[in-house]
Amino acid sequence: MRYRRLATRAPFHLEATVRVLQRRPSNRVDVWEGGRYRRVLALSEGLALVEVQNRGTIDEPDIRFAILNRDSPSAMNVGASSALRRILGLDIDPAPLQRRATAERALRATGIALRGMRPPRFSSLFETFARVVPFQQLSLDAGAAIVARLVAKFGEHLEHDRRRFYAFPTSRTIAAARLDALRACGLSAQKAQTLRGLARAVESGVVNEEELAVMSTSAAFEKLTELPGIGPWSAGVVLLRGLGRLDVFPAGDVGAARGLRTLMRLGPHASLDTVIERFGDHRGYLYFCALGGWLLRKGLVQPAPEKQRGT
Repeated sequence: MRYRRLATRAPFHLEATVRVLQRRPSNRVDVWEGGRYRRVLALSEGLALVEVQNRGTIDEPDIRFAILNRDSPSAMNVGASSALRRILGLDIDPAPLQRRATAERALRATGIALRGMRPPRFSSLFETFARVVPFQQLSLDAGAAIVARLVAKFGEHLEHDRRRFYAFPTSRTIAAARLDALRACGLSAQKAQTLRGLARAVESGVVNEEELAVMSTSAAFEKLTELPGIGPWSAGVVLLRGLGRLDVFPAGDVGAARGLRTLMRLGPHASLDTVIERFGDHRGYLYFCALGGWLLRKGLVQPAPEKQRGT
């Protein structure tokens, strides 16, 4: 098995990045264990089970990946590398994000502990929709449980070392699914209809990532909110977590707001608008700081070690 390098700027905190991508350890697709990230990617050549590790340190990262499938075609490496760069935010400059986080006195300790955390992205537009709709008006744990059932029922899988690793369900599969099968995973009738409708919109080209990518954030927001079942909060999360628009902090995100208030030591009714606006075009990074802060408190992310002077 050959490991290939994924170049990125220092610092890079692989664990923190994967954990905020996961949101919850129960995530069946994005797996973090033993200091390694594993995921099944759906590439043009087929399914690829990839493993990512940091053989260096947070401040001197040496990120490597390998495809664990036996007899996988070498062409898969190009697609896998591109997908991982997107998912793990490897092309994002961490310096302005770090400066912003540590400039806020109340956020400084968390910003230092999460040093090198990148804002991750879901692997595709449809995966983003499917990781947003189940969470509408539900807790993270409840939404994660629904997504886990969708993955188990509709996702393809690979076997490795006597274990099963799942790919995220495709838009084609969900577009053809029966509504009662989607509802059996825990979706309400309305959400099942919404998710299947979004899958069909992606499949037909009514909405596509290439078109959204060249739009301004406001135009993309308007386009998304025209889709049935996608309101302002959902559109904001799609823009941030699917399209990487760091100028978006999802409006009305109760969990992110609660987490941010905890980090900022603000009361439950205190306005966060001033704090969010101070981050300007990087306001979306606050969303990941709030989630990362919760993960730190739960012991699911190990704090970055203190940076040595002169490094």
